[in-house]
Amino acid sequence: MRYFITGGSGWIGSAVTRELLGTGHEVVGLARSEVSAVRLADLGAVPVRGELTDLDTLAGAAREADGVIHLGFVHDFTDFATSIAIDRAAITALGEAMSGSGRPLLIASGFAGLAPGSIATEETPADPAVAGPRAETARIAEQFGGRGVRVIFVRFAPTVHGMGDHGFISAIAHTARQRGVSAYIADGAHRWGAVHRDDAARLVRLAAERPELATVAHASGEEGVPTRLIAEALGERLGVPTVSIERRDADEHFGWMGRFFGGDLAGSSALTRERFGWEPAGPTLLEDIAAGAYDVPVAAA
Repeated sequence: MRYFITGGSGWIGSAVTRELLGTGHEVVGLARSEVSAVRLADLGAVPVRGELTDLDTLAGAAREADGVIHLGFVHDFTDFATSIAIDRAAITALGEAMSGSGRPLLIASGFAGLAPGSIATEETPADPAVAGPRAETARIAEQFGGRGVRVIFVRFAPTVHGMGDHGFISAIAHTARQRGVSAYIADGAHRWGAVHRDDAARLVRLAAERPELATVAHASGEEGVPTRLIAEALGERLGVPTVSIERRDADEHFGWMGRFFGGDLAGSSALTRERFGWEPAGPTLLEDIAAGAYDVPVAAA
C-alpha cells in the first residue's frame, strides 16, 4: 500500500517510515525543508515539499494515497494556540480529501493527562476539560469517521525513547547535567508511560494495515515508570546525585518541563495488544538510560 505521512523525517516518523518500507509498503512523506526531503529520500520514501499549512498539498497527497499517517505537529510551546490551529486545519484538509474513501487516517495523539491520578486506557475519552486543546482536536477529527474515513488515534506514551531521543527525557537529562543533580518531584511516585521508538513504529504500521480493529491504540510499552526511578537511573548514569525537590520548586528547577515531570501520566495498552497482536520487544526506558541514550545532548530534528 501507498501511505502519505506527515512528520515522516522526525523522531517517531522516521522509524515509522522505515517500518513501512521494510514491510513492503510505499511511503510519500511531507518535507518541510530540503534537509527533511533528503532524510526521507535516504530512507527510501518519496518526499513532497510543503508545510503543514499547505492545505492543498496535504489534500492532494491524501487523495493519491491508500492511507494517511499524520504525525506532524508544530511543537511551539510559546504559541501553542497557533500550533493547535495549524493541526486542526491540517486534519480537516486530510479528512475532507479522504471523505467517502473508506481509507485509514491515523492521527498522532497522547494519553498524558487523560486520566490524572489513574491509568488511561483505550476507552478513556479525550475530554478537553481534562486533557486540554489537543483532546478537542480529537473531537474535530472524529467527525470524519461518519463520513467514510477510518479514523484511528494512536496515543503515544509521554516518552518515546531510544538512542538519539531528543524529547522529554533528554530535556530532564540536560537539566541534571546543568544543575549537577538529578531531581524528581516530591516522593517521585507519579508515573510516566514509556515505549521504545521501534515498538511505537511497529504499532503504527499494524494500525494502518488493520484500521477496522480499533479507533484508538495505545503505544505504551510500560504502563508507568515512577519518576523517582527515572531520576535515579539518570543520576547513576550521569554521575550526579539524585535528590527530591518540592513541587513549588519544580518550575524553577526544570523550567518548562516542571509541569510535565510532576504529572502522573500512566497508560495501559492491554486492549491494543489484544486487538493488534502487538507485543513491545525493545529495551525499557531504564535500560536505554543505562545504555547511554541520554549521555549527551541531542539536537531536535
